[in-house]
Amino acid sequence: MTDFRDVGEFGFIRRIQGACLVRPEGVAVAIGDDAAAFVVPEGEVTLVTTDLLVERVHFLRDAASPEDLGHKALAVNLSDIAAMGGTAREAFVSIAVPGGLALEYVEGMYRGMTSLATAFGVNILGGDTTASRADLIINVAVVGSVHEKEMLRRGGARPGDRLFVTGAVGDSRAGLHLILNRLPADEEALAALIRAHHRPRPHLAEGRFLAQSGAVRAAIDVSDGLSSDLVHVARASGLGVRIDAGGLPLSPNLAHFCRRLGFDPVAYALAGGEDYVLACAVDPGKAAALARAFEARFHRPLHPIGEMTGGGRMEVARDGSVTPLPPAGWEHFPASPDRRA
Repeated sequence: MTDFRDVGEFGFIRRIQGACLVRPEGVAVAIGDDAAAFVVPEGEVTLVTTDLLVERVHFLRDAASPEDLGHKALAVNLSDIAAMGGTAREAFVSIAVPGGLALEYVEGMYRGMTSLATAFGVNILGGDTTASRADLIINVAVVGSVHEKEMLRRGGARPGDRLFVTGAVGDSRAGLHLILNRLPADEEALAALIRAHHRPRPHLAEGRFLAQSGAVRAAIDVSDGLSSDLVHVARASGLGVRIDAGGLPLSPNLAHFCRRLGFDPVAYALAGGEDYVLACAVDPGKAAALARAFEARFHRPLHPIGEMTGGGRMEVARDGSVTPLPPAGWEHFPASPDRRA
């Protein structure tokens, strides 16, 4: 095992830079200079997103492979670009490395990132490497682009808009439960849930499809939890939400997990974060055609889960009754009960 400090920052850059440029078009200066230089396609606006992952806050180093960690660090940023209907183009990775961390571990992280980057034609054009006194810290920034008229945002939904999601929800939360409680993944269904947590697939193609459809009025990626993320859409649009619990896409793996451990799958689907599917509000007059076109393009359903409503109420309809929908998802700095909005 080689200590990361044995090769240092610049030696490490030389070791990984060959795999970082996967799409040279539009790139004038790649990794290894004082700054990167690139252009976005004419007529498109630039999208920029960044996400910070801190050991023991966002991940446990001993609970995931370095390849999984690198994959997820990039995937969460690509998902933000997907939510706005954009094309991801360039990534920048900064890491703070604690003493004693093996070089092989950090190289494994970059293998996970470059593998995912290659799959989506994303270059890694630079970043920074420094020392950390305790924990591993990873910051990824991604630059993308989209035609301004196609850009999806959280606001813009209207009363009566139909709500859809592009994939199953709740799987990642179930995988995290298995990891945190050190439960054995002794069945394929449980192993698949852990993979869903470690290796989310950003829905970039789906985001572009929705953006180009002309039917979507608002969108968001499901990162904090479906109920919490729909609150963001509702607040940005000045509306409310009613979710039909019977329409929530629950995977067979999640259903099996909940039966085995005695959990409510609907609660898991509503509160589970880090699924990184897309939720969108769609013009009701175009919803049926969009759903048909989505299934023809991706060979799986665009799942209807409810509608936008007036009045600002957040509700869930289940078994013939309607109850308030609390925003039960991840929040870094939760307020005390008397300070919650």
